[in-house]
Amino acid sequence: VQLQASGGGSVQAGGSLRLSCAALGSIANVNRMGWYRQAPQKQRELIAAITSGGITVYVGSVKGRFTISRDNTKNIVYLQMNALIPEDTAVYYCNSDPPIWTSNGRVYWGQGTQVTVSS
Repeated sequence: VQLQASGGGSVQAGGSLRLSCAALGSIANVNRMGWYRQAPQKQRELIAAITSGGITVYVGSVKGRFTISRDNTKNIVYLQMNALIPEDTAVYYCNSDPPIWTSNGRVYWGQGTQVTVSS
C-alpha cells in the first residue's frame, strides 16, 4: 500500500481544511485507519482514528473540531478540520493504527501534507 495525503495549506485561525489520504491499495480490510501529525520539534502523534465499522476516536485537543471519515470503496480517508488554531500547525499523515506497513525495515509513512495556521 502507498499512502498520499493532500489538502493541506495555509489558513488563518478559525478557518477550515479538508485533508484526503488516498491509498494505492485496498484499506477495506484494515480495521483502524488514523490521521497523525508531527509538529516542529515534536514527536508524531495519532490524533484521530476510525474503524472499518465507522467508530471514531479523537485526541482531546482536536475533539469537537476535527472529523475523520473513510470511504473503503475508494480507499480514501478524510479529515475535516474546523476551528483551526495555530497549535494545529504540523505535517499531517495518514496510516493504519497501529502502523502495519513497512519499507526497508522501517515503518512506512508515505507523503504527508503541511498545515499552517496563522493567528
